[in-house]
Amino acid sequence: MEHRSDALSSTRREFLAASGVLAGAVAAPHHLSATIADAQEQATTGAQPRRKIPIGVFDPVFPDLSVDELVDKYASLGVEAAEIGTGGYPAAKHCPVMELLNDPRKLSEWKKKFEDRNIQIATLSCHGNPVHPDHAIAERDAETFRRTVLLAEKLDVKVIVGFSGCPGANPTDKNPNWITYRWPPEYAAAQDWQWKEKVIPYWKEAAKFARDHGIRRIALEMHPNFVVYNPLTLLKLRDAVGEEIGANNDLSHLFWQGCNPVEVIHLLGKQGAIYHAHMKDTVLYPDKVAKFGVLNFVFEKQDLKTASDAFRAVGYGHSASAWKDILRAYMEVGYEGILSVENEDPILSGEVGVERALYVLKNVRQELLSEQTA
Repeated sequence: MEHRSDALSSTRREFLAASGVLAGAVAAPHHLSATIADAQEQATTGAQPRRKIPIGVFDPVFPDLSVDELVDKYASLGVEAAEIGTGGYPAAKHCPVMELLNDPRKLSEWKKKFEDRNIQIATLSCHGNPVHPDHAIAERDAETFRRTVLLAEKLDVKVIVGFSGCPGANPTDKNPNWITYRWPPEYAAAQDWQWKEKVIPYWKEAAKFARDHGIRRIALEMHPNFVVYNPLTLLKLRDAVGEEIGANNDLSHLFWQGCNPVEVIHLLGKQGAIYHAHMKDTVLYPDKVAKFGVLNFVFEKQDLKTASDAFRAVGYGHSASAWKDILRAYMEVGYEGILSVENEDPILSGEVGVERALYVLKNVRQELLSEQTA
């Protein structure tokens, strides 16, 4: 009977593929059909019960709050987990890293602030550029990573979030050089040099340092201007370095590249390569995309009149039903991390954007959990 069920499941997948239903989902990355997602779910036999994935917030959105005020704010918003910046681009407003490393009492007191409010410290984030062509910058960011690893070890935090970084194009470059197109030939040569001489050697060393301290999940955000900017480049680095390398699956950077989020989650999730997930949306303005293309991203409210795309709070670039498909996909692949709200919305700034994102995420999560008990 079990063998028959597997055969039927395979046949159903073949039918969906042949009929163009699944292909249509890939071809239309900004329209996620709940019907398609339901068909995919029904085609999977022996599915595990859906996990209630904790919903958290990335702390740089509240730069003016003290640690105590941050914890109070999280508690008042019903936040279940925290992603805390430890340096680099997120800074370390709420995490005095060296104090915590050097003083066990302060470390215990800091951790207890979150524990007392039932908020999990899920990830530490130190986004930087540890392969920057300026040696001083590279070493600063590499040291921030090492200190973050040491702090994660003491806190029993299993995931560290960051960027892959971007080197120059040759040994004498002074500035990073983001190369995505391998022609004319000198660009292919420069990109090969970046990976062979800078990116892979650094991350092999960094992954070993993390592994030696019990950290086996380095979640790299696929982000423009860094060598890991899409699922393919993430998997390239993972293959070269090891399974310590995984994704911070921030879909906001993938929407505008034309990725289908459900396809990405299944691609990476089935390889156990998703270690963290930023919850941030992107809106694309079709009239501007038609005229200017997608490489016309804006960050300030006053620039929206010419924007092709901009970050938005969850549900303000793609519908709540699309985000329900996204959360369903995370549940389907057995994602073990948190859903971390990162708000960089130029319209719904600060707490307002966080509240709106939390509302959407909590509601679609509840719908998904209720479906399996209905």
